[in-house]
Amino acid sequence: MPFINSKISTKLTKQQELELKSKLGEAISIIPGKSEKWLMAGFEDEYSLYFAGDNSAPTAFIEVSVFGAENNEAFSALTAKLCEIYNNVLGISPDRIYIKYEGVTNWGWNGSNF
Repeated sequence: MPFINSKISTKLTKQQELELKSKLGEAISIIPGKSEKWLMAGFEDEYSLYFAGDNSAPTAFIEVSVFGAENNEAFSALTAKLCEIYNNVLGISPDRIYIKYEGVTNWGWNGSNF
């Protein structure tokens, strides 16, 4: 039950959105027990983001929520992969990307909680 939400300062084309969705689906398997089958992804483009007081370059804030315990080693590997994906697909430099991770103990789906 992972969720990846992306706030991106640039406009996304439909092709870029689909490419990101696909690549995120592959990347989430870096976290043991997680797969695209349960991944929910959201994209907020043209989001007003300032990094170090500057908004002149493409920037992204990515939130990764996962059901269960946090896995720092997997999160570190996923950070490298996410930076690569957003750089390759959108041209966002890794030094303009923040990624927030959260392990969630209560997660609801289909009328009940896990």
